[in-house]
Amino acid sequence: MNEKEKKARELFRKGYNCAQSTFCAFCDDIGMDFDTAVKLSSSFGGGMGRLREVCGAVSAMFMIAGLLKGYTSFNDDEAKAKHYELVQELAEKFKQQNGTIICRELLNLEEGPDSPIPSKRTEQYYQERPCEDFVGCAAKIISENLINKV
Repeated sequence: MNEKEKKARELFRKGYNCAQSTFCAFCDDIGMDFDTAVKLSSSFGGGMGRLREVCGAVSAMFMIAGLLKGYTSFNDDEAKAKHYELVQELAEKFKQQNGTIICRELLNLEEGPDSPIPSKRTEQYYQERPCEDFVGCAAKIISENLINKV
């Protein structure tokens, strides 16, 4: 387990959501202070505010990709295509390891949004929920595909 994966898992165990845990493990790499990073990524937990759509750890990968490799010119179609290709590659790597990038599918939940009230973080929660593994997986993918290739 690499240091970023370990850090992301630790943050999740402290109670940060999946997106925050993944995103904030890379604060030094993206040049962002922790408080700003926590706020920026806060909406993406639980598949975007517990809507159970794209996994928050995956959304964090995409945000980091944007900060490190994103394009800035609205009319540079080549740069857009290159960036979207990177995003799709990251998604595919996560999907290969976990079967999907969709939160509700990862957690075997019913279609539709979940209650906005977060689940209590108990030892039973951590034993039953695979989210810590998804956070670790995303951090490893970022480390191997973005940080070591910037």
